[in-house]
Amino acid sequence: MTEDVTERATSPLVDEAIKKAAVAWVAVDGGPALALWCVPIDGALYFVSGPGEQSAPGLAEASSAMVTLRGDHGGQIVTWSAEVSRVRPDSEQWTSIAPQVAAKRLNASGSAAELVERWADGCALSRLAPVGAPVAAGDSVPDGSLAAPPRPTPAARPTRKPFRLHRVRRR
Repeated sequence: MTEDVTERATSPLVDEAIKKAAVAWVAVDGGPALALWCVPIDGALYFVSGPGEQSAPGLAEASSAMVTLRGDHGGQIVTWSAEVSRVRPDSEQWTSIAPQVAAKRLNASGSAAELVERWADGCALSRLAPVGAPVAAGDSVPDGSLAAPPRPTPAARPTRKPFRLHRVRRR
C-alpha cells in the first residue's frame, strides 16, 4: 500500500522523466552532481556502482539524494529529491531487478548472469525513488547554463610541444 501512495504522490512530470531516463545527474550529501547511467523500473531509477562499474561516491551509503533529469531537447526538465535504498544480493528484489539492469548494461564483459554474479560480489545496486514534489520543474528550472568548469583531476597534464627530429627551415 505504501508504494501506491508514493506513486500517486509523485508528479506526472517526474514519472514521465523517469520512464525515459538513461542518464541522471545525482548529487549526494550536497556534493557535485555526477552523470550516472541508470535503468528505470517501476517508477524508480536503479544504479550500479563499484569496482569495474561507474564511480558514485557515497551513493551506496546515502539515504537521500537529489536527481536531475533531462528532456528530449537535452536540457534539464526536473530535479527531485530521492530516497536511496540499497538492493542486497540476498533479497528477493535482487533476483528480479539485477537481471533487468544487467540486460540494459552496455559493453559488459560476459553474460548477464556473470555480470549479476560479479555485482553481488563487490558492487552496489542502488534504488532511487522520488519523494514529494519536484524541487525544480517548469518555470522554476534555471534559464541559463548550469555548466561547471572541469574539476581538478590527476589525469590532466600540460600539453607538450611537438617533437622534431631535424630543424625546420623557414622560407
